[in-house]
Amino acid sequence: MVDWIYNNEALVGLLLAVSVVSFLATLIAVPVLLVRMPEDYFFYPDRHRVAWNNRHPLLRIPLFVIKNLLGVIFMMAGILMLVLPGQGILTIIIGLVLMEFPGKYHVERWVICRASVMRLVNWIRIKAGKSKLALPTDDQN
Repeated sequence: MVDWIYNNEALVGLLLAVSVVSFLATLIAVPVLLVRMPEDYFFYPDRHRVAWNNRHPLLRIPLFVIKNLLGVIFMMAGILMLVLPGQGILTIIIGLVLMEFPGKYHVERWVICRASVMRLVNWIRIKAGKSKLALPTDDQN
């Protein structure tokens, strides 16, 4: 393993740089996104808006492809970072968030409904002067 690292110093350096950049970007982006999120985003059982539907197809399709391709790249880099230096799990989560797939909203909603996650999210929102996220009652969940 050590020989492989010495033989591939450029690749290991690149992966380390990607890891540091993704970690710092996450530290900045996650709170910003949580604060900008509407308070009723997770309240409804189905997603209440579809991204990019009002855009022209010549713009919407390439943006959709680029976003999903970027998500796949982050996923693959995160998987590599599980055995190499870096924030593997965090990078995998970024990749999942970027990709569009059936059931994604329900997975997001399930995660956000966990008490520990909700406490942290609401703490960030309150510190930024925003109201807490509205969650469905148990019979809606």
